[in-house]
Amino acid sequence: MKNNKYMFSVCTAIFLSFCLLGCEEKNLPVSDTPRETVTAFLEPNLSGTITYGTDSVNIDASNTEEGYVSVDYHGDAQKVKMQITNPDQTLYTYTLKGSDIETFPLSGGNGSYHMDVLEQVSGDMYALAFSQDLDVSIENEFGPFLYPNQYVWYEPGDSVVTFGKKLSEESHSDLEYIQNVYDYVITHITYDEEKAAHVPTDYVPDVNETLSSGKGICFDYASLMGVLLRSQGIPTKLVVGYSGTVYHAWISVYIEEIGWVDNIIEFNGKSWTLMDPTLAADNDARSVQKYTSDGSNYTVKYNY
Repeated sequence: MKNNKYMFSVCTAIFLSFCLLGCEEKNLPVSDTPRETVTAFLEPNLSGTITYGTDSVNIDASNTEEGYVSVDYHGDAQKVKMQITNPDQTLYTYTLKGSDIETFPLSGGNGSYHMDVLEQVSGDMYALAFSQDLDVSIENEFGPFLYPNQYVWYEPGDSVVTFGKKLSEESHSDLEYIQNVYDYVITHITYDEEKAAHVPTDYVPDVNETLSSGKGICFDYASLMGVLLRSQGIPTKLVVGYSGTVYHAWISVYIEEIGWVDNIIEFNGKSWTLMDPTLAADNDARSVQKYTSDGSNYTVKYNY
């Protein structure tokens, strides 16, 4: 992702501009029937039936119809980048960890994708290690936003998955679960200004660490909420773009009765309003709404 350091430094500036006055209590209609808690979420399937690569790069494209690809790098380069060009020519850049097979969303929908794996030569100089074109037809339109990926990663047995089940068991509908997730994140996760000041440009959220430490930056807020919702079967986009002129991260969710609710949501018992989890945390709702109440204030660049 480009300009991460700028993204997180401006998040700090936004936070400091608000008074820490707490959040309004919100009420949801309650059903007598608990929601059906998801006990087994969708996991990437590394079947290897369709693969491309070299001795050091393996791209598993067996599951493009589900909306994702997986990459395994086992070469000698100290740092490796992967770039995915979507059908609309939006370029996504990732840093491969190198120790695990990693999954990435095909968030641009159906069409032609181009993938480049780049090995570091020195400093900011990279050489092309492998290139591949993919023609993608996604059968499960929600797949890119239901499976784990590098920025929204979770596995069975993770503390965050267990916590999501607990919150679900206390909820009576998807709406109430979303609200419970939202309320928990904005009241229990504190913005980490020190981390924001030193975050690397290739930072990847660790949602289990965020949950246990109770601290994070805007990317951590969005990733944690995304994991809690996806692991409970609610399609969720982690979105990176601009809030006004500020580079930022938020989420959008899909509600069966409503469709996609863009940007993060707040439900006041009568109507939906837009709400960003980082801006909402520990801040006065009226102050936050000047950034979130008008959808035109948000410009999407990347969906993860």
